[in-house]
Amino acid sequence: MTKLAAVVATAALALAACGGSSSGGGTTTESGSPAATTSSAPALKVGLAYDIGGRGDKSFNDAAAAGLDKAKAELGVEIKELSATQGETDADKEARLTLLAQAGYNPVIAVGFLYGTALKSVSAKFPNTQFGVVDSVVEGAPNVTGLVFAENEGSYLVGAAAALKSKTGNVGYIGGCLIPLLQKFEAGFTAGAKAVKPDIKVQVKYLSNPPDCKGFNDPAAGTETANGMYDAGADIIFAAAGGSGTGVFQSAKAKKTLAIGVDSDQYQTAAADLQPVIMTSMLKRVDVAVFDFIKSFKDGAPLTGVQTFDLKKDGVGYSTSGGQVDDIATKLDEYKAKIVSGEITVPAEPTK
Repeated sequence: MTKLAAVVATAALALAACGGSSSGGGTTTESGSPAATTSSAPALKVGLAYDIGGRGDKSFNDAAAAGLDKAKAELGVEIKELSATQGETDADKEARLTLLAQAGYNPVIAVGFLYGTALKSVSAKFPNTQFGVVDSVVEGAPNVTGLVFAENEGSYLVGAAAALKSKTGNVGYIGGCLIPLLQKFEAGFTAGAKAVKPDIKVQVKYLSNPPDCKGFNDPAAGTETANGMYDAGADIIFAAAGGSGTGVFQSAKAKKTLAIGVDSDQYQTAAADLQPVIMTSMLKRVDVAVFDFIKSFKDGAPLTGVQTFDLKKDGVGYSTSGGQVDDIATKLDEYKAKIVSGEITVPAEPTK
């Protein structure tokens, strides 16, 4: 830990002096050069620490990156991005967050529930820095804002879409890691599918188990697992598995079936040959959460506590790119209206 502290301190000085790259327990993905601004006031400095896969995963992290890019373009903020590495420890995450806080970035945003433990420690050491964390709530840390989502509500809609489109009465769900957060996706997806067809079969598989959640960045495992589900009769699979979703899409193409993306509109980010198999995506507007959090600082009224982005706030939803759900959009929007009104309560945990 003494060696780690020395490394962090040295890296922080270099970062503060020149905005250069540093390991910081991860890889710098973009230099911290300030965006152009017409104001003479110093630019707001925003630090962001990605989850495994980082910018370019075409899913969860890219959604956060989109919000950060919008803030840089529209609000003139200075940014610094650092990425996680496969198999890293909580100490690595602490080092990354410490690096950003020591260099004067405020707010600092952590992308992913895996930062929860590290934030508990780092936030106490930097009480004047406001942290935001996507997908987690850090109890007893007043300077940590939880940016959470009603993933179960968005998953309900794509579950209904899968059931409406399925020709075999058999669909699948693949989660990146067996954790409560991903089980929210499973619960909503299953509930939505069964609301349409009570007797539909929903296959469920997870690619990894904590603490090693490598299933978020293992396309080969995604392909293998999807192959098994398709061979067992599924004709549509919902992949909530980060970068591993590409493997599911590749399986769907080979099996001439369909898949559902997650977080971002994955039809827009997938390779052209995979776009036809992406029926829709469950949108989790991490971009909105990141941008709104940063803008609240720019406006002088920082968001604190727990901020929940649900269907009512358009924090979750479904995509229509590719036109494959256009014919059922009216039905899906009816389900959405019932959830927003409270007529339908979507479960957050799978049925035992």
